[in-house]
Amino acid sequence: MQVRNQIENRQRWMAVLARTRCDDLERAWSDLPIAPQYEWLRRPETGLVLVRGRAGGTGSAFNLGEATMTRCALRLADGTTGFAFVLGRDQRHAELAAVFDALLQRADEVAAESRALVARFEAMQASRRELKSRKTASTKVDFFAMARGTSLE
Repeated sequence: MQVRNQIENRQRWMAVLARTRCDDLERAWSDLPIAPQYEWLRRPETGLVLVRGRAGGTGSAFNLGEATMTRCALRLADGTTGFAFVLGRDQRHAELAAVFDALLQRADEVAAESRALVARFEAMQASRRELKSRKTASTKVDFFAMARGTSLE
């Protein structure tokens, strides 16, 4: 069960890091007490991925189109491996996300600070989604039909 929780936590923070703006990650990187040393396992590469959708959000899957994605992998000096997959072509974003992925797997003070950072990023993203949802909901138009000349009895 603990392994499952670790996997779910890692999936969550990797998703948050992928959606976080690169300039926010740059600020977090500059706030680290010591910049971690790492070596590349796979330098940032940009390519295409197939995006799939579901009719109505829950229906049959269909191929929606392609999106640009950048991925990379690295290893910290202590042997911890970090991966990142981000939408778009920003190689620095992928690099920083991979470094933070590796840092978050450790059990030290930097990892604890990084977890707090991810929680803050996640809250910012939820706030942006909520604002966007409220703006969208404010433009909703309800349509209804009226029957002319007939009784509803």
